[in-house]
Amino acid sequence: MPTHARERLLATAEELFYAEGIRAVGLDRILTESGVGRASFYRHFPSKDDLVVAVLTDRDVRWRGWLAERVTALGGGPLNVFDALAERFERADFRGCAFINTIVETADPGSPAHHVAAAHKRAVTAYVAGLLAEDGCPDPAGTARSLVLLMDGAIVTALREGSAEPAALARAAAGALLPGGGRVG
Repeated sequence: MPTHARERLLATAEELFYAEGIRAVGLDRILTESGVGRASFYRHFPSKDDLVVAVLTDRDVRWRGWLAERVTALGGGPLNVFDALAERFERADFRGCAFINTIVETADPGSPAHHVAAAHKRAVTAYVAGLLAEDGCPDPAGTARSLVLLMDGAIVTALREGSAEPAALARAAAGALLPGGGRVG
């Protein structure tokens, strides 16, 4: 566990929010489990909403870095995003996508947390579009939207079924959208 108050708050909140949901976890619980006092919390974050935004912002950077690293290691092709997701689905602590979960919990599109979650999805779509462009796809932006739709569906289905199989099913469907079935990677 990190030693600095801000880091402890972020780490504790991220773990609790992902495991139990943003609304289900109150500030008192975060303070108790992080060992950070209320006054210290307010020195770092004006509100729980600000903590949520900070958690999502940090997670976005780490998650997209992880995705790029795994896709490269798995072959570097656009379909390898599904192979990376399959690895994630097999983790014991897998509880879906923190960003999809946030969008569902904070359905107000004007909320700061919703904005961060939506920006994450746009950034993932742009990353997939880049992979598709490198692979010679004639419509990388449009096809990326379809692949991210399949990724999101695989995430939700994997959570519902408790299986990594939806990643393989989504990969096969994505391959059918790509010229020549897509690069294997």
